[in-house]
Amino acid sequence: MSSRRNGLTATIAAALLLLAVALPLSNDAGPLAASPAQLALTIAAATLFAVCGWLTTPVTIAFGLVGVVLGCGQTLALLERETIAGQAGAGYWALVVGTWIAAALCVTRLSALKPASPTAQRGLNLLVPLVFGAFVLYLWEVTVRGFGIPGVLIPAPSAIAIRLFGSLPTLGEDFVQTFVRGVLTGYALGCCAGLIVAILAHRFAFLGRGLVPLSNFASALPIVGIAPIMVMWFGFDWPSKAAVVTIITFFPMLVNTLAGLAAAGAIERDLMRSYGSTYRQTLWKLSLPAAMPFIFNALKINSTLALIGAIVAEFFGTPTRGMGFRISIEVARMSLDMVWAEITLAALAGMTFYGAVALAERATTFWHPSYRS
Repeated sequence: MSSRRNGLTATIAAALLLLAVALPLSNDAGPLAASPAQLALTIAAATLFAVCGWLTTPVTIAFGLVGVVLGCGQTLALLERETIAGQAGAGYWALVVGTWIAAALCVTRLSALKPASPTAQRGLNLLVPLVFGAFVLYLWEVTVRGFGIPGVLIPAPSAIAIRLFGSLPTLGEDFVQTFVRGVLTGYALGCCAGLIVAILAHRFAFLGRGLVPLSNFASALPIVGIAPIMVMWFGFDWPSKAAVVTIITFFPMLVNTLAGLAAAGAIERDLMRSYGSTYRQTLWKLSLPAAMPFIFNALKINSTLALIGAIVAEFFGTPTRGMGFRISIEVARMSLDMVWAEITLAALAGMTFYGAVALAERATTFWHPSYRS
């Protein structure tokens, strides 16, 4: 984005904030100009937006972010007034839109930075999604509370956070039941079984020709069809959920590992044969290292599939705990804040699990061209 376009964007954001000073905040509330403190904060935020847009030095991005924080804090504080919450007017929404435009400008400028230090680059790579995600939550909050959307349709993030931290013992039990017992057990069994069978299918060609079509068939089986059968076979507790996860994760690992084992080049295989290496030596020194990117690709795919499968499986029979059980029960009670708290817990668990696998991949396959600078 050019400096001129940045300046015009910042001018629009600042103009909206100044316009909000004159417009009514709601039908029952006057404009911001009636409050000296609110007026001063609005003018300060508008000034910071202009500085961020028209000055090109990287430090001015911090000024813009400070202005965004001022705008966000001001709009959230205004929602505490009964005359604004649920009936926000044009002045309030002008303030929100101006802050939103300024936040987009700051994120855009942050993304365009190219620090010389690798440490600074890694910090920037974390900062940009954090700022973006925080502002998405802000927009969610002001939209729900500003328009007065009922909590049974979609609760505000603040209500979800209150319920999340107020129900930690219950959420902890659900996490252990679903993730620690069901997901991790099934994930380990399914991935290990898929890896072993893939090695056997690579060694014996007839197994590969027979298993790949079956894998395509099994991967198309719906979870809602598998889960009741596993409940009948393994009972209502976590083993049946682990069995569902095992089935879901087995075939992605099988297919990816088979593709990885065949990825070694013909020249490399001829070289190993010229050294008189056995199949086991070729497997350990050539085929498996070449297959590691494919194996980790399957592990990352399965890290999300496993959690989804375990949660869905709990809808078809489970003890009185578990993420899927809690979601189904709280939906029936119209307790959407608890449902979203469980969704948040599942998202955090899945994201952490995926991140751990990605870090393990980077530590193991650092030699791969995708990681070379």
